[in-house]
Amino acid sequence: MKNTSKTALGLGLTLSFPSFIMAEKDSLFFKISLAQWSLHRSLRSGKLTTFDFPAKAKNDFGIHAVEYVNQFFLDKAKDLTFLKELKQRTSDLNVKNVLIMIDAEGELGDQNKKARFQAVENHYKWVEAAQFLGCSSIRVNINGKGSSIDVAKAGENSLRQLSNFAKDYSINIIVENHQGYSTHGDWLSEIMKNVNLSNCGTLPDFGNFYEYDRYQGVKDMMPFAKGVSAKTNNFDALGNETQIDYVKMLQIVKDMGYTGHIGIEYEGSDDDEGKGIRLTKELLIKAARGIK
Repeated sequence: MKNTSKTALGLGLTLSFPSFIMAEKDSLFFKISLAQWSLHRSLRSGKLTTFDFPAKAKNDFGIHAVEYVNQFFLDKAKDLTFLKELKQRTSDLNVKNVLIMIDAEGELGDQNKKARFQAVENHYKWVEAAQFLGCSSIRVNINGKGSSIDVAKAGENSLRQLSNFAKDYSINIIVENHQGYSTHGDWLSEIMKNVNLSNCGTLPDFGNFYEYDRYQGVKDMMPFAKGVSAKTNNFDALGNETQIDYVKMLQIVKDMGYTGHIGIEYEGSDDDEGKGIRLTKELLIKAARGIK
């Protein structure tokens, strides 16, 4: 079956999920996870719930690790009944909880000290929730008004405070190139050097670079990476992402010695979210075989 799968991929044939799962297990240098945001339309419409998400990841896409987005359960960080149910479901499915992406909890780069400290403290409950669920990280954003230097300084202070809190919970605080200055890889990597804490790192997203070369940005962030986000929007007839060279991206990731999870984050306009997720998974597997 292994040799057959390799031959079929070389011919560009579409394979069934069992073959892809075997290919993933046998040959990839990384593990695949699914970001909850990939199904944001289904979640927002009520067609899918957070409780349903782990089973869908496993049963529909053959993915055994998940990444949550707190936007879909903002009021549940301290809800032990909710967290116990979610943890039990993932345990029963043998699905790994990888991280929680945190939004809407204040600006960690705020120039106002009181507001910034409040934002940091707002994240504490998510550190605790992540530990309870068995995650390794929470993803945060470094936002704020002001110059790049001022926001960076404020962000560094916040990351030190939050990372020191999270250390006792064995949780990593990881920053994504998500908005504002953080979409410049050199700016974010400099923050990581200055913070210099073992549980503070980055989450390079292949897609969130707007005024900065995306490949250089990922290269800047990878030395500090504790997660990677495989963003996709549109695909060509051959199943390649139209704006991102996945072979080039994965080569950068591999060259840095990364072997952790790469999270699928489909964000395209196609209402068929499942199709986008499957195409992204196939692209990751195909691209991984195209690198040295």
